[in-house]
Amino acid sequence: MAIRKRRGFTLIELLVVIAVIALLLAILMPALRAARKQAQAVICKNNLRQVGLAANLYAEEYDFYVPRGLAGGTGKAWFQLFMPLLAQRPIDNDYRNVDIYRCPGYPDKEQTICYVVNGWDFEDKNDMTGSEILLPSKLSECTQRAYTIFLTDNEDGSWRHIIRKANDSGHNRCDIWTPSHLPDSDSEDVTQGRRVARARHRKGSNCLFLDWHVEWMAAEEITIDLWRFEK
Repeated sequence: MAIRKRRGFTLIELLVVIAVIALLLAILMPALRAARKQAQAVICKNNLRQVGLAANLYAEEYDFYVPRGLAGGTGKAWFQLFMPLLAQRPIDNDYRNVDIYRCPGYPDKEQTICYVVNGWDFEDKNDMTGSEILLPSKLSECTQRAYTIFLTDNEDGSWRHIIRKANDSGHNRCDIWTPSHLPDSDSEDVTQGRRVARARHRKGSNCLFLDWHVEWMAAEEITIDLWRFEK
């Protein structure tokens, strides 16, 4: 009785299998990347909703005032004020164990403050420059809360500080108060440079509005008028 010899794969067959696997990976990888980015955007939106809840609780506690900008190291930043109202707590003032202020899409995973607040004040409806406001504002001063941004994605770049602890350098630069901070700005100055993320999620950013709803907005839609308390 003849004994059958086992036949292995030939080199050509192996190469064909490898080519098929490579082709499948090439097809699947973009879909996997898109799914990952979508998941990051969902987590980011959920974080902003949680911060919105904290902001609402803060407003109820303080006669419906909400914190705005901060400069020159005066007072406390918005994220310091909201911390007691969140489920998470920093350890020894280190925010790296606090996930609610983090956007998973932020490239540098050391960054703990991935959002910037509306610290913009205007003389009137025709003022296209405005200035930084340091004092809190009453929610009743905002004429269209559903169309006024309170928080949005923080830009990443060499000019943007990485904040690990509450009082790290740059903790007073987590607010928006001038046109050069907007997504259409190309400035990379530490003070005047772009602060609103141009393309954190797709080609735009997630935004928390003053009626506490969250939505994604294209970078070109994040204009000056969305920051005015008085429309």
